[in-house]
Amino acid sequence: MSGLGGLNKSPNGVVIGLVQLQLPVVETPAQLKAQAERICWMVGKARRNLGTMDLVVFPEYALHGLSMSTAPELMVSLDGPEVASFKAACIEHRIWGCFSIMEANPGGNPYNTGLIIDDQGQIQLYYRKLHPWVPVEAWEPGNMGIPVCTGPNGSKIALIICHDGMFPEMAREAAYKGAEIILRTAGYTAPIRHAWKITNQSNAFQNLAYTASVCLCGSDGSFDSMGEGMFCSFDGSVMVAGGGRPDEIITAELRPDLVREARALWGVENNPYQLWHRGYVAVKGGAQDCPYTFMQDMVAGRYQLPWAVQVTDGTPCGFAPPERSYRGAEVNPFEKKQD
Repeated sequence: MSGLGGLNKSPNGVVIGLVQLQLPVVETPAQLKAQAERICWMVGKARRNLGTMDLVVFPEYALHGLSMSTAPELMVSLDGPEVASFKAACIEHRIWGCFSIMEANPGGNPYNTGLIIDDQGQIQLYYRKLHPWVPVEAWEPGNMGIPVCTGPNGSKIALIICHDGMFPEMAREAAYKGAEIILRTAGYTAPIRHAWKITNQSNAFQNLAYTASVCLCGSDGSFDSMGEGMFCSFDGSVMVAGGGRPDEIITAELRPDLVREARALWGVENNPYQLWHRGYVAVKGGAQDCPYTFMQDMVAGRYQLPWAVQVTDGTPCGFAPPERSYRGAEVNPFEKKQD
């Protein structure tokens, strides 16, 4: 049930719109400015489209397109005019918004950053993409973890970006930190269509969470993004699915209260709980250990695959081998402690 896409909103519902935004061409500061204005116009379209909508979600690369340019004049800062315009649009149209920016980083390559801004123009979630789509993307790996914010109607929301969603650990971490709705924004093109669908479904089911996912859409003359907005319920079923029509807004009402109920009451397939309480029928409280070698090795700093890997830097895509090491984690200034 999606409340007919949010037309019939329940007292416990959160109505989300996923914008299958037309893939833009952004090669100059003037084009960047024009695209920011277009995104703000689309925020208004979302409000006009559905008066019950709580949150409008734009795809990864909505502002910058798929050029992968790291040119300084095209990079964005949190105190710059682009983010200011997004805040103003959310205030004007009384709606929350999820936006994508390529953020200037004085200490290295730019970050691929996602923002959730509330209807008062305040940043409620700030996320740096943890898993750039290597070897294609040159973005700095995120170093602030996966934040969760309190969203409309008391919902708990996380954001992961594109390639992030191919790692089951990402959605599990979001759920572990309390997320009931996991947003996934992307710029994916058609070769990823099948993997996109099955991972959105599995991320939902394995974590008893809703997933709301959307890609850019249409062609920029070089690339063809696929749209494919989709909402998945916490049982893994597809609630609403979009196609390939640019600028279509796919909508659904999600019910975080039902996620909370399932997480509390399900016995069979309550996977987030059972991960740490395996076999609780046989032994008191279940086996509370970590039998997974890859987890143990990552924590110990000795993760190593039992096979050879040939592509280990960006040289196949024209990038020079990096010469500096990862500088480590930072504190997220926007992350608030969840209840």
